[in-house]
Amino acid sequence: MAESGIITGQYVRIQPTVASVGDRIFAQLIDWLVIIAYMVLLLWIDATLKTSDSVIMYVLLILPPMFYTLLCEIFNQGRSLGKMVMKMRVIKQDGTSPSLGSYLMRWMLYLIDGPLTSFAGLVIMILTRDNQRLGDLAAGTVVIKQQKYKKIQISLDEYDYLAKNYTPRYPQAADLALEQIDIITRAINTRSDDFAQRLNLLAKKVQQKLNIEKKEANDLAFLQRIVRDYQYYALEEI
Repeated sequence: MAESGIITGQYVRIQPTVASVGDRIFAQLIDWLVIIAYMVLLLWIDATLKTSDSVIMYVLLILPPMFYTLLCEIFNQGRSLGKMVMKMRVIKQDGTSPSLGSYLMRWMLYLIDGPLTSFAGLVIMILTRDNQRLGDLAAGTVVIKQQKYKKIQISLDEYDYLAKNYTPRYPQAADLALEQIDIITRAINTRSDDFAQRLNLLAKKVQQKLNIEKKEANDLAFLQRIVRDYQYYALEEI
């Protein structure tokens, strides 16, 4: 099984083991058995009780099996019952949890690349490095083995400006989102005629958001410190 290194949005490197094609086939077979058992039980109840409302029966026979995988993955951390048995789950390629849109994309494309319509998904899984079917490629997801999903500690030495005795100054920096840190980093590294003015406005917004007072001599030093403190606390969470 292939392994691939991922750096998450919080500067944590994970090294997941991608689920093999065989594992995914077995998980799918288990899911089908669950669906078949559900339908057989429903038909048995219907025959026993001799219900007269066929519309409700058709709805119960069609809708739950149709949305089974989608609902399981949304409400069960990327795992259907088959994936749970096989100890697998769906994650984004950056190591984060998929969004609702990602789950929807995987589910919709399964109607195209699933074995009931074509074997395109199986062929694509065999050909891709991370055993991704068409839905995975479109949604940016990958199915991994959970027991092999491990974090690898990143030493502070990997950042040339952080030493092991580094002391953070703004613990509130940990409350910032990665997108906000990216904005600050781009602002620091993008020089222009209004560089000082932009940094001043950004520094004021950061102070206001975090409810802190600037302790550095200038805005550039303050924003650099915010980024470093954010990375320090992100690494401390590993």
